[in-house]
Amino acid sequence: MVVTVPAIVAEDLKKQFGELVAVDGVSFTVEAGEVFGFLGPNGAGKTTTMKMIQCVSPKTGGKLEVFGMDVSTHQREIKKLLGVVPQENNLDPDFTAYDNLMVYSRYFDIHRAKAERAIEEFLDFVQLREKKDTLIEQLSGGMKRRLILARALINMPRLLILDEPTIGLDPQARHLIWDKLKSLQSQGITIVLTTHYLEEAARLCDRLVIMDYGKIIVEGTPDELVQEYAGTRSATLEDVFLKLTGKKLRE
Repeated sequence: MVVTVPAIVAEDLKKQFGELVAVDGVSFTVEAGEVFGFLGPNGAGKTTTMKMIQCVSPKTGGKLEVFGMDVSTHQREIKKLLGVVPQENNLDPDFTAYDNLMVYSRYFDIHRAKAERAIEEFLDFVQLREKKDTLIEQLSGGMKRRLILARALINMPRLLILDEPTIGLDPQARHLIWDKLKSLQSQGITIVLTTHYLEEAARLCDRLVIMDYGKIIVEGTPDELVQEYAGTRSATLEDVFLKLTGKKLRE
């Protein structure tokens, strides 16, 4: 019998900045191969939680493991298994699309020939092959987000972390990225994301949590949450979110 280790296990996880408690004793498990979402208003603790998973912000207390490894003692090993799509577009404007990916591959000490093959593959995957020699400033917002997704895949990650992956995009560009993420899940990649778009959470997430004031209010599948907390046939995640937090996410 093969036992699969969860992608992420958090127990009573805490993060403080001085007197500010940004993450206040949250517990959750992300199973390997699922899409897991974090919803919440600004300041709820979503991005702070993601940064602890990425090993770029040390936890203040509690337990946090990624593929069975403690984030406090195995940062290097964990980072090798991660692909990260940050909220901001942080591509190098002085390089072409292709060169951005090549430079990034060097951080993982990927052999040049292997990197070249991977770059061609992932430019195809995000439908940007014809833009490979284009400077970053000449790409649209949607193209930049797709290129950042390609960059996150260069090291063949087991876990993909996305912070607001489609923020600011038009519906067509957003749907294209959704399709790519579902394709990645079908290949066995675990995906964790934060989003302000409730339709995005409903379409992509196998399970999700709603956070507010650094705490997890509720956890479940999108359908379970709608059924339990809204209870009407026409209800949506937006109705659930409003009922639980008294706030609206931007749409």
